[in-house]
Amino acid sequence: MTQAHDKILIVDFGSQVTQLIARRVREDGVYSEVVPFQKAAEAIRTMKPKGVILSGGPESVTTDASPRAPKELFETGLPVFGICYGQQTMAAQLGGEVEGGHHSEFGRAEIEVLTESPLFQGVWQVGKKYPVWMSHGDRVTKLPEGFEVLAASENAPFAVVADEGQKFYGVQFHPEVVHTPQGAQLIRNFVRDIAGCKGDWTMKAFREEAIERIRAQVGSGRVICGLSGGVDSAVAAVLIHEAIGDQLTCVFVDHGLLRASEAEQVVSLFRDHYNIPLVHVQAQDLFIGALEGVSDPEVKRKTIGRLFIDVFDEEAKKIGGADFLAQGTLYPDVIESVSFTGGPSVTIKSHHNVGGLPERMKMKLVEPLRELFKDEVRVLGRELGLPDAFVGRHPFPGPGLAIRVPGEITREKLDILRKADAIYLEEIRNAGLYDEIWQAFAVLLPVKTVGVMGDARTYDHVCALRAVTSIDGMTADFYPFDMRFLGRVATRIINEVKGINRVTYDITSKPPGTIEWE
Repeated sequence: MTQAHDKILIVDFGSQVTQLIARRVREDGVYSEVVPFQKAAEAIRTMKPKGVILSGGPESVTTDASPRAPKELFETGLPVFGICYGQQTMAAQLGGEVEGGHHSEFGRAEIEVLTESPLFQGVWQVGKKYPVWMSHGDRVTKLPEGFEVLAASENAPFAVVADEGQKFYGVQFHPEVVHTPQGAQLIRNFVRDIAGCKGDWTMKAFREEAIERIRAQVGSGRVICGLSGGVDSAVAAVLIHEAIGDQLTCVFVDHGLLRASEAEQVVSLFRDHYNIPLVHVQAQDLFIGALEGVSDPEVKRKTIGRLFIDVFDEEAKKIGGADFLAQGTLYPDVIESVSFTGGPSVTIKSHHNVGGLPERMKMKLVEPLRELFKDEVRVLGRELGLPDAFVGRHPFPGPGLAIRVPGEITREKLDILRKADAIYLEEIRNAGLYDEIWQAFAVLLPVKTVGVMGDARTYDHVCALRAVTSIDGMTADFYPFDMRFLGRVATRIINEVKGINRVTYDITSKPPGTIEWE
Protein backbone atom coordinates (compact mmCIF):
# COMPACT_ATOMS: atom_id res chain seq x y z
CA MET A 1 0.00 0.00 0.00
CA THR A 2 1.56 3.25 -1.14
CA GLN A 3 1.79 6.36 1.00
CA ALA A 4 0.81 8.52 -1.99
CA HIS A 5 -2.96 8.26 -1.44
CA ASP A 6 -5.25 9.55 1.28
CA LYS A 7 -6.34 6.71 3.52
CA ILE A 8 -9.11 5.82 5.95
CA LEU A 9 -8.40 3.45 8.84
CA ILE A 10 -11.26 1.18 9.96
CA VAL A 11 -10.94 -0.14 13.50
CA ASP A 12 -12.68 -3.51 13.78
CA PHE A 13 -14.58 -4.40 16.93
CA GLY A 14 -15.90 -7.67 15.51
CA SER A 15 -18.91 -6.66 13.45
CA GLN A 16 -19.96 -9.17 10.81
CA VAL A 17 -20.22 -6.33 8.30
CA THR A 18 -17.00 -4.42 8.99
CA GLN A 19 -15.73 -5.31 5.53
CA LEU A 20 -18.74 -3.52 4.05
CA ILE A 21 -17.48 -0.27 5.57
CA ALA A 22 -14.20 -0.74 3.72
CA ARG A 23 -16.11 -1.46 0.52
CA ARG A 24 -18.20 1.72 0.83
CA VAL A 25 -15.07 3.81 1.34
CA ARG A 26 -13.27 2.24 -1.61
CA GLU A 27 -16.30 2.62 -3.86
CA ASP A 28 -15.69 6.35 -3.56
CA GLY A 29 -12.07 6.05 -4.69
CA VAL A 30 -10.49 6.28 -1.23
CA TYR A 31 -8.15 3.58 0.04
CA SER A 32 -9.18 1.94 3.32
CA GLU A 33 -7.80 -0.77 5.56
CA VAL A 34 -9.38 -2.81 8.36
CA VAL A 35 -7.35 -3.56 11.50
CA PRO A 36 -8.44 -5.25 14.75
CA PHE A 37 -8.80 -2.82 17.66
CA GLN A 38 -5.71 -4.27 19.37
CA LYS A 39 -3.53 -3.05 16.49
CA ALA A 40 -5.22 0.29 15.90
CA ALA A 41 -2.69 2.44 17.73
CA GLU A 42 0.19 1.06 15.67
CA ALA A 43 -1.83 1.42 12.45
CA ILE A 44 -2.53 5.10 13.17
CA ARG A 45 1.20 5.74 13.46
CA THR A 46 2.29 3.74 10.40
CA MET A 47 -0.64 4.24 8.04
CA LYS A 48 -1.12 7.96 8.73
CA PRO A 49 -4.82 8.00 7.83
CA LYS A 50 -6.82 11.17 7.25
CA GLY A 51 -9.75 9.78 9.21
CA VAL A 52 -10.78 6.82 11.36
CA ILE A 53 -14.01 4.80 11.37
CA LEU A 54 -14.89 2.69 14.42
CA SER A 55 -16.93 -0.39 13.45
CA GLY A 56 -19.82 -2.08 15.17
CA GLY A 57 -19.33 -5.19 17.29
CA PRO A 58 -21.01 -7.89 19.38
CA GLU A 59 -19.69 -6.84 22.79
CA SER A 60 -21.28 -4.55 25.40
CA VAL A 61 -19.48 -1.35 26.34
CA THR A 62 -20.95 -1.74 29.82
CA THR A 63 -18.57 -4.62 30.66
CA ASP A 64 -15.02 -3.97 31.83
CA ALA A 65 -13.51 -6.51 29.44
CA SER A 66 -15.11 -5.07 26.30
CA PRO A 67 -12.78 -3.67 23.59
CA ARG A 68 -11.91 0.01 23.32
CA ALA A 69 -10.43 2.38 20.78
CA PRO A 70 -6.84 3.47 21.55
CA LYS A 71 -6.93 6.44 23.91
CA GLU A 72 -4.52 8.44 21.78
CA LEU A 73 -6.92 8.34 18.83
CA PHE A 74 -9.02 11.11 20.30
CA GLU A 75 -5.95 13.28 20.81
CA THR A 76 -4.57 13.03 17.27
CA GLY A 77 -6.88 15.65 15.75
CA LEU A 78 -8.14 13.07 13.24
CA PRO A 79 -11.86 13.00 12.32
CA VAL A 80 -13.55 9.95 13.87
CA PHE A 81 -16.79 8.26 12.79
CA GLY A 82 -18.22 5.71 15.25
CA ILE A 83 -20.78 3.19 14.01
CA CYS A 84 -23.08 1.40 16.51
CA TYR A 85 -20.60 -0.12 19.03
CA GLY A 86 -18.07 2.38 17.67
CA GLN A 87 -20.38 5.24 18.69
CA GLN A 88 -20.91 3.73 22.13
CA THR A 89 -17.25 3.17 22.97
CA MET A 90 -16.37 6.67 21.72
CA ALA A 91 -19.06 8.18 23.95
CA ALA A 92 -17.99 6.13 26.98
CA GLN A 93 -14.28 6.84 26.51
CA LEU A 94 -14.89 10.61 26.20
CA GLY A 95 -16.95 10.88 29.39
CA GLY A 96 -20.46 9.95 28.29
CA GLU A 97 -22.54 7.03 29.48
CA VAL A 98 -23.84 3.85 27.85
CA GLU A 99 -26.48 1.62 29.39
CA GLY A 100 -28.08 -1.72 28.62
CA GLY A 101 -31.56 -2.86 29.48
CA HIS A 102 -33.37 -0.36 27.28
CA HIS A 103 -35.56 -1.22 24.32
CA SER A 104 -33.41 -3.01 21.75
CA GLU A 105 -33.62 -2.31 18.03
CA PHE A 106 -32.87 -4.94 15.42
CA GLY A 107 -33.99 -4.16 11.90
CA ARG A 108 -35.59 -1.23 10.16
CA ALA A 109 -36.19 2.02 12.02
CA GLU A 110 -36.85 5.67 11.22
CA ILE A 111 -34.76 8.55 12.46
CA GLU A 112 -35.66 12.21 12.41
CA VAL A 113 -33.01 14.81 11.53
CA LEU A 114 -32.93 17.54 14.21
CA THR A 115 -30.18 19.86 12.98
CA GLU A 116 -27.96 20.52 9.99
CA SER A 117 -24.52 18.93 9.79
CA PRO A 118 -21.75 18.34 7.23
CA LEU A 119 -22.52 14.64 7.71
CA PHE A 120 -25.98 15.18 6.21
CA GLN A 121 -24.99 17.61 3.44
CA GLY A 122 -26.88 16.81 0.24
CA VAL A 123 -28.39 13.69 1.80
CA TRP A 124 -30.76 14.41 4.69
CA GLN A 125 -32.83 17.50 5.58
CA VAL A 126 -33.82 18.89 8.97
CA GLY A 127 -37.32 17.91 10.09
CA LYS A 128 -37.61 14.86 7.84
CA LYS A 129 -37.49 11.15 8.69
CA TYR A 130 -35.33 8.55 6.98
CA PRO A 131 -35.12 4.73 7.10
CA VAL A 132 -32.03 3.14 8.67
CA TRP A 133 -30.94 -0.30 9.85
CA MET A 134 -30.49 -0.70 13.62
CA SER A 135 -28.81 -3.56 15.45
CA HIS A 136 -28.19 -2.80 19.11
CA GLY A 137 -29.15 -3.67 22.65
CA ASP A 138 -27.18 -0.97 24.54
CA ARG A 139 -27.48 2.73 23.80
CA VAL A 140 -25.84 6.02 24.70
CA THR A 141 -27.73 7.70 27.56
CA LYS A 142 -25.44 10.67 28.28
CA LEU A 143 -23.31 12.57 25.80
CA PRO A 144 -19.71 13.60 26.41
CA GLU A 145 -19.03 17.29 26.84
CA GLY A 146 -19.06 19.15 23.52
CA PHE A 147 -21.41 16.69 21.77
CA GLU A 148 -24.90 17.45 20.48
CA VAL A 149 -27.74 15.36 19.10
CA LEU A 150 -28.12 15.55 15.32
CA ALA A 151 -30.87 12.93 14.82
CA ALA A 152 -33.03 10.63 16.94
CA SER A 153 -35.27 7.59 16.59
CA GLU A 154 -38.11 6.43 18.83
CA ASN A 155 -35.84 4.05 20.75
CA ALA A 156 -32.48 5.77 20.23
CA PRO A 157 -32.62 9.40 21.39
CA PHE A 158 -28.95 9.79 20.44
CA ALA A 159 -29.17 8.08 17.02
CA VAL A 160 -26.69 10.54 15.49
CA VAL A 161 -24.38 12.67 17.62
CA ALA A 162 -21.37 14.87 16.97
CA ASP A 163 -18.73 17.15 18.37
CA GLU A 164 -18.44 19.24 15.23
CA GLY A 165 -15.45 21.17 16.55
CA GLN A 166 -13.32 18.04 16.91
CA LYS A 167 -14.97 16.29 13.95
CA PHE A 168 -16.17 13.39 16.07
CA TYR A 169 -19.35 11.74 14.75
CA GLY A 170 -21.34 8.76 15.96
CA VAL A 171 -24.36 6.90 14.59
CA GLN A 172 -26.32 4.18 16.35
CA PHE A 173 -27.42 2.54 13.06
CA HIS A 174 -25.40 0.83 10.31
CA PRO A 175 -24.88 3.11 7.28
CA GLU A 176 -22.69 0.52 5.54
CA VAL A 177 -25.53 -1.97 4.84
CA VAL A 178 -27.90 -1.64 1.89
CA HIS A 179 -30.85 -1.58 4.29
CA THR A 180 -29.86 2.00 5.13
CA PRO A 181 -30.69 3.44 1.68
CA GLN A 182 -28.54 6.59 1.86
CA GLY A 183 -25.92 5.22 4.23
CA ALA A 184 -23.16 5.10 1.62
CA GLN A 185 -23.64 8.84 1.00
CA LEU A 186 -23.27 9.56 4.72
CA ILE A 187 -19.99 7.61 4.74
CA ARG A 188 -18.92 9.53 1.64
CA ASN A 189 -19.61 12.85 3.40
CA PHE A 190 -17.41 11.81 6.29
CA VAL A 191 -14.61 10.48 4.09
CA ARG A 192 -14.54 13.18 1.41
CA ASP A 193 -15.84 16.34 3.07
CA ILE A 194 -15.11 15.94 6.78
CA ALA A 195 -11.86 13.93 6.54
CA GLY A 196 -10.86 15.68 3.29
CA CYS A 197 -9.81 12.64 1.27
CA LYS A 198 -9.25 13.28 -2.44
CA GLY A 199 -10.64 10.04 -3.85
CA ASP A 200 -7.76 9.32 -6.21
CA TRP A 201 -7.38 5.59 -5.57
CA THR A 202 -8.17 3.92 -8.93
CA MET A 203 -7.34 0.60 -10.55
CA LYS A 204 -5.11 2.40 -13.04
CA ALA A 205 -3.13 3.86 -10.16
CA PHE A 206 -3.12 0.52 -8.33
CA ARG A 207 -1.78 -1.24 -11.43
CA GLU A 208 1.12 1.16 -11.82
CA GLU A 209 2.01 1.11 -8.14
CA ALA A 210 1.66 -2.68 -7.85
CA ILE A 211 4.06 -3.19 -10.76
CA GLU A 212 6.66 -1.03 -9.02
CA ARG A 213 6.17 -2.93 -5.74
CA ILE A 214 6.55 -6.29 -7.47
CA ARG A 215 9.76 -5.19 -9.18
CA ALA A 216 11.16 -3.85 -5.92
CA GLN A 217 10.28 -7.06 -4.04
CA VAL A 218 11.42 -9.55 -6.66
CA GLY A 219 14.48 -7.81 -8.09
CA SER A 220 16.24 -10.30 -10.34
CA GLY A 221 14.66 -13.31 -8.65
CA ARG A 222 12.47 -15.96 -10.22
CA VAL A 223 8.77 -16.36 -9.42
CA ILE A 224 6.40 -19.28 -9.87
CA CYS A 225 2.68 -18.54 -9.77
CA GLY A 226 0.15 -21.18 -8.89
CA LEU A 227 -2.81 -20.92 -11.26
CA SER A 228 -6.04 -22.37 -9.91
CA GLY A 229 -8.30 -21.74 -12.89
CA GLY A 230 -10.02 -18.85 -11.14
CA VAL A 231 -9.99 -15.10 -11.69
CA ASP A 232 -7.75 -14.17 -8.74
CA SER A 233 -4.69 -16.21 -9.68
CA ALA A 234 -5.10 -15.33 -13.36
CA VAL A 235 -5.11 -11.59 -12.66
CA ALA A 236 -2.16 -11.96 -10.29
CA ALA A 237 -0.20 -13.84 -12.95
CA VAL A 238 -0.85 -11.28 -15.71
CA LEU A 239 0.05 -8.41 -13.36
CA ILE A 240 3.30 -10.06 -12.27
CA HIS A 241 4.20 -10.92 -15.87
CA GLU A 242 3.73 -7.28 -16.83
CA ALA A 243 6.13 -6.35 -14.03
CA ILE A 244 8.92 -8.90 -14.48
CA GLY A 245 8.32 -10.71 -17.80
CA ASP A 246 10.01 -14.09 -18.20
CA GLN A 247 11.20 -14.13 -14.60
CA LEU A 248 7.71 -15.57 -14.02
CA THR A 249 6.72 -19.18 -14.64
CA CYS A 250 3.09 -20.16 -14.12
CA VAL A 251 2.27 -23.60 -12.74
CA PHE A 252 -1.22 -24.87 -13.44
CA VAL A 253 -1.98 -27.92 -11.31
CA ASP A 254 -4.69 -30.09 -12.83
CA HIS A 255 -5.81 -31.86 -9.66
CA GLY A 256 -8.82 -33.61 -11.15
CA LEU A 257 -11.24 -31.40 -9.22
CA LEU A 258 -11.85 -28.82 -11.95
CA ARG A 259 -15.04 -27.99 -13.80
CA ALA A 260 -15.67 -29.32 -17.30
CA SER A 261 -13.18 -28.01 -19.94
CA GLU A 262 -11.57 -25.70 -17.38
CA ALA A 263 -8.02 -26.99 -17.82
CA GLU A 264 -8.14 -26.46 -21.58
CA GLN A 265 -9.44 -22.89 -21.16
CA VAL A 266 -6.68 -21.89 -18.73
CA VAL A 267 -3.89 -23.40 -20.80
CA SER A 268 -5.19 -21.76 -23.98
CA LEU A 269 -5.49 -18.33 -22.35
CA PHE A 270 -1.99 -18.23 -20.90
CA ARG A 271 -0.04 -20.00 -23.64
CA ASP A 272 -1.83 -18.62 -26.68
CA HIS A 273 -3.18 -15.22 -25.60
CA TYR A 274 -0.43 -14.03 -23.23
CA ASN A 275 2.49 -16.28 -24.16
CA ILE A 276 3.37 -16.61 -20.47
CA PRO A 277 5.66 -19.57 -19.63
CA LEU A 278 3.29 -22.22 -18.30
CA VAL A 279 3.85 -25.65 -16.77
CA HIS A 280 0.74 -27.84 -16.90
CA VAL A 281 1.05 -30.48 -14.18
CA GLN A 282 -1.18 -33.54 -14.56
CA ALA A 283 -1.67 -34.40 -10.88
CA GLN A 284 -5.11 -36.00 -10.87
CA ASP A 285 -3.91 -39.32 -9.48
CA LEU A 286 -1.91 -37.65 -6.71
CA PHE A 287 -4.80 -35.50 -5.42
CA ILE A 288 -7.68 -37.92 -5.84
CA GLY A 289 -5.60 -40.73 -4.37
CA ALA A 290 -4.79 -38.65 -1.29
CA LEU A 291 -8.49 -37.76 -0.85
CA GLU A 292 -9.66 -41.37 -1.03
CA GLY A 293 -11.70 -42.23 2.06
CA VAL A 294 -11.64 -38.63 3.38
CA SER A 295 -15.03 -37.19 4.37
CA ASP A 296 -14.22 -34.29 6.69
CA PRO A 297 -14.35 -31.07 4.61
CA GLU A 298 -11.56 -29.37 6.55
CA VAL A 299 -9.27 -32.39 6.15
CA LYS A 300 -10.02 -32.25 2.42
CA ARG A 301 -9.04 -28.59 2.25
CA LYS A 302 -5.83 -29.05 4.21
CA THR A 303 -4.87 -32.10 2.15
CA ILE A 304 -5.36 -30.16 -1.08
CA GLY A 305 -3.43 -27.17 0.25
CA ARG A 306 -0.53 -29.38 1.35
CA LEU A 307 -0.35 -31.13 -2.01
CA PHE A 308 -0.41 -27.80 -3.87
CA ILE A 309 2.65 -26.71 -1.90
CA ASP A 310 4.40 -30.01 -2.61
CA VAL A 311 3.76 -29.67 -6.35
CA PHE A 312 4.90 -26.04 -6.46
CA ASP A 313 8.08 -26.95 -4.56
CA GLU A 314 8.84 -29.79 -6.95
CA GLU A 315 8.20 -27.68 -10.06
CA ALA A 316 10.41 -24.90 -8.71
CA LYS A 317 13.29 -27.38 -8.49
CA LYS A 318 12.72 -28.50 -12.08
CA ILE A 319 13.14 -24.98 -13.46
CA GLY A 320 16.35 -24.49 -11.52
CA GLY A 321 14.83 -23.00 -8.40
CA ALA A 322 12.49 -20.13 -7.62
CA ASP A 323 12.80 -17.37 -5.07
CA PHE A 324 9.11 -16.50 -4.79
CA LEU A 325 5.70 -18.18 -4.92
CA ALA A 326 2.90 -15.94 -6.19
CA GLN A 327 -0.70 -16.38 -5.07
CA GLY A 328 -4.01 -14.66 -5.74
CA THR A 329 -4.69 -13.92 -2.07
CA LEU A 330 -7.38 -11.24 -1.65
CA TYR A 331 -8.10 -8.75 1.13
CA PRO A 332 -11.00 -10.77 2.61
CA ASP A 333 -8.62 -13.75 2.80
CA VAL A 334 -6.23 -11.64 4.86
CA ILE A 335 -8.93 -10.26 7.16
CA GLU A 336 -10.65 -13.60 7.71
CA SER A 337 -7.38 -15.38 8.43
CA VAL A 338 -7.11 -13.48 11.71
CA SER A 339 -10.01 -13.77 14.10
CA PHE A 340 -11.56 -10.87 16.01
CA THR A 341 -9.34 -11.59 19.00
CA GLY A 342 -6.21 -11.64 16.86
CA GLY A 343 -5.66 -15.38 16.80
CA PRO A 344 -5.42 -17.53 13.67
CA SER A 345 -8.65 -18.72 12.12
CA VAL A 346 -8.80 -22.49 11.89
CA THR A 347 -11.51 -22.87 9.30
CA ILE A 348 -11.71 -19.85 7.01
CA LYS A 349 -9.48 -19.75 3.96
CA SER A 350 -7.39 -22.70 5.06
CA HIS A 351 -6.62 -23.48 1.40
CA HIS A 352 -4.81 -20.16 1.12
CA ASN A 353 -1.38 -19.71 2.68
CA VAL A 354 -2.12 -16.25 4.01
CA GLY A 355 -0.16 -17.06 7.13
CA GLY A 356 3.03 -17.91 5.26
CA LEU A 357 4.72 -20.94 3.71
CA PRO A 358 6.23 -24.02 5.35
CA GLU A 359 9.76 -23.44 6.65
CA ARG A 360 11.13 -26.19 4.38
CA MET A 361 10.31 -24.06 1.37
CA LYS A 362 12.96 -21.54 0.45
CA MET A 363 10.49 -19.27 -1.38
CA LYS A 364 8.85 -16.10 -0.18
CA LEU A 365 5.28 -15.13 -0.99
CA VAL A 366 4.29 -12.56 -3.59
CA GLU A 367 0.64 -11.57 -3.14
CA PRO A 368 -0.02 -8.49 -5.29
CA LEU A 369 -3.81 -8.60 -4.82
CA ARG A 370 -3.94 -8.84 -1.04
CA GLU A 371 -5.25 -5.26 -0.80
CA LEU A 372 -8.22 -5.89 -3.13
CA PHE A 373 -11.76 -7.20 -2.86
CA LYS A 374 -13.10 -9.62 -5.49
CA ASP A 375 -14.96 -7.01 -7.52
CA GLU A 376 -11.84 -4.81 -7.52
CA VAL A 377 -9.84 -7.73 -8.90
CA ARG A 378 -12.28 -7.95 -11.80
CA VAL A 379 -11.80 -4.25 -12.53
CA LEU A 380 -8.03 -4.74 -12.44
CA GLY A 381 -8.34 -7.72 -14.77
CA ARG A 382 -10.13 -5.59 -17.34
CA GLU A 383 -7.51 -2.87 -16.85
CA LEU A 384 -4.87 -5.50 -17.70
CA GLY A 385 -6.74 -6.60 -20.81
CA LEU A 386 -7.95 -10.02 -19.68
CA PRO A 387 -10.91 -11.23 -21.79
CA ASP A 388 -14.20 -10.21 -20.23
CA ALA A 389 -15.51 -13.75 -20.46
CA PHE A 390 -12.65 -14.84 -18.20
CA VAL A 391 -12.71 -11.87 -15.82
CA GLY A 392 -16.46 -12.26 -15.33
CA ARG A 393 -16.26 -15.94 -14.41
CA HIS A 394 -17.98 -17.03 -11.23
CA PRO A 395 -15.66 -17.63 -8.25
CA PHE A 396 -14.29 -21.15 -7.96
CA PRO A 397 -12.41 -21.84 -4.69
CA GLY A 398 -9.08 -23.67 -4.69
CA PRO A 399 -10.49 -26.98 -3.39
CA GLY A 400 -12.68 -27.07 -6.51
CA LEU A 401 -15.24 -29.85 -6.75
CA ALA A 402 -13.87 -31.45 -3.58
CA ILE A 403 -16.05 -29.20 -1.43
CA ARG A 404 -19.05 -29.82 -3.68
CA VAL A 405 -18.97 -33.55 -3.11
CA PRO A 406 -19.82 -33.78 0.60
CA GLY A 407 -18.53 -37.04 2.02
CA GLU A 408 -16.05 -39.35 0.35
CA ILE A 409 -14.75 -38.35 -3.08
CA THR A 410 -14.57 -40.83 -5.96
CA ARG A 411 -13.82 -40.38 -9.65
CA GLU A 412 -17.35 -41.54 -10.44
CA LYS A 413 -18.91 -38.87 -8.21
CA LEU A 414 -16.67 -36.19 -9.71
CA ASP A 415 -17.67 -37.20 -13.25
CA ILE A 416 -21.36 -37.13 -12.34
CA LEU A 417 -21.07 -33.71 -10.69
CA ARG A 418 -18.97 -32.27 -13.51
CA LYS A 419 -21.62 -33.19 -16.10
CA ALA A 420 -24.51 -31.86 -14.00
CA ASP A 421 -22.64 -28.62 -13.25
CA ALA A 422 -21.87 -28.08 -16.94
CA ILE A 423 -25.54 -28.47 -17.89
CA TYR A 424 -26.59 -26.05 -15.15
CA LEU A 425 -24.12 -23.36 -16.22
CA GLU A 426 -24.96 -23.87 -19.89
CA GLU A 427 -28.66 -23.27 -19.21
CA ILE A 428 -27.84 -20.18 -17.13
CA ARG A 429 -25.82 -18.77 -20.03
CA ASN A 430 -28.50 -19.70 -22.57
CA ALA A 431 -31.04 -17.79 -20.47
CA GLY A 432 -28.76 -14.71 -20.38
CA LEU A 433 -28.52 -14.85 -16.59
CA TYR A 434 -24.83 -15.59 -16.04
CA ASP A 435 -23.76 -12.00 -15.40
CA GLU A 436 -26.71 -11.38 -13.06
CA ILE A 437 -25.52 -14.16 -10.77
CA TRP A 438 -22.41 -13.90 -8.62
CA GLN A 439 -21.88 -17.63 -8.23
CA ALA A 440 -23.73 -20.75 -9.38
CA PHE A 441 -22.81 -24.40 -9.01
CA ALA A 442 -24.13 -27.90 -8.49
CA VAL A 443 -23.50 -30.09 -5.44
CA LEU A 444 -23.69 -33.89 -5.35
CA LEU A 445 -25.33 -34.61 -2.01
CA PRO A 446 -24.15 -37.59 0.07
CA VAL A 447 -27.54 -39.28 -0.11
CA LYS A 448 -29.36 -41.48 -2.61
CA THR A 449 -33.09 -41.68 -3.21
CA VAL A 450 -35.44 -44.22 -4.71
CA GLY A 451 -37.12 -43.08 -7.89
CA VAL A 452 -38.94 -44.37 -10.94
CA MET A 453 -37.64 -43.50 -14.40
CA GLY A 454 -39.82 -44.92 -17.17
CA ASP A 455 -40.69 -48.45 -16.14
CA ALA A 456 -37.65 -48.98 -13.92
CA ARG A 457 -36.96 -48.26 -10.28
CA THR A 458 -33.75 -46.34 -9.59
CA TYR A 459 -31.58 -45.72 -6.58
CA ASP A 460 -29.34 -42.77 -7.45
CA HIS A 461 -27.78 -39.51 -6.21
CA VAL A 462 -29.50 -36.23 -5.39
CA CYS A 463 -28.09 -33.11 -7.04
CA ALA A 464 -28.53 -29.70 -5.38
CA LEU A 465 -28.32 -26.47 -7.38
CA ARG A 466 -27.12 -23.19 -5.92
CA ALA A 467 -27.09 -19.64 -7.31
CA VAL A 468 -26.52 -16.42 -5.36
CA THR A 469 -26.41 -12.71 -5.99
CA SER A 470 -23.67 -10.70 -4.30
CA ILE A 471 -20.98 -8.09 -4.84
CA ASP A 472 -17.95 -9.86 -3.44
CA GLY A 473 -19.32 -12.78 -1.47
CA MET A 474 -19.38 -11.26 2.00
CA THR A 475 -23.16 -11.49 2.00
CA ALA A 476 -25.42 -13.11 -0.58
CA ASP A 477 -29.00 -14.03 -1.37
CA PHE A 478 -30.38 -16.81 -3.56
CA TYR A 479 -31.20 -16.01 -7.17
CA PRO A 480 -34.99 -16.20 -7.81
CA PHE A 481 -35.15 -18.49 -10.85
CA ASP A 482 -38.61 -19.06 -12.26
CA MET A 483 -39.95 -22.61 -12.06
CA ARG A 484 -39.84 -23.12 -15.82
CA PHE A 485 -36.08 -22.56 -15.80
CA LEU A 486 -35.53 -24.91 -12.86
CA GLY A 487 -37.77 -27.50 -14.47
CA ARG A 488 -35.78 -27.34 -17.70
CA VAL A 489 -32.45 -27.73 -15.88
CA ALA A 490 -33.71 -30.58 -13.71
CA THR A 491 -35.12 -32.44 -16.71
CA ARG A 492 -31.85 -32.17 -18.62
CA ILE A 493 -29.73 -33.30 -15.68
CA ILE A 494 -31.92 -36.32 -14.93
CA ASN A 495 -32.12 -37.30 -18.60
CA GLU A 496 -28.48 -36.68 -19.53
CA VAL A 497 -26.49 -37.52 -16.38
CA LYS A 498 -26.46 -41.16 -15.40
CA GLY A 499 -26.40 -41.50 -11.62
CA ILE A 500 -28.79 -38.65 -10.67
CA ASN A 501 -32.52 -39.16 -10.22
CA ARG A 502 -33.49 -36.07 -8.22
CA VAL A 503 -32.62 -32.34 -8.42
CA THR A 504 -33.31 -29.72 -5.74
CA TYR A 505 -32.70 -25.96 -5.54
CA ASP A 506 -31.24 -24.34 -2.41
CA ILE A 507 -32.96 -21.05 -1.49
CA THR A 508 -31.21 -20.22 1.78
CA SER A 509 -29.38 -16.88 2.08
CA LYS A 510 -25.75 -16.45 3.00
CA PRO A 511 -25.18 -14.63 6.29
CA PRO A 512 -22.57 -11.88 6.62
CA GLY A 513 -19.10 -12.59 7.87
CA THR A 514 -18.20 -15.54 5.60
CA ILE A 515 -16.39 -15.63 2.30
CA GLU A 516 -17.38 -18.63 0.22
CA TRP A 517 -20.19 -21.13 -0.21
CA GLU A 518 -18.62 -24.43 0.72
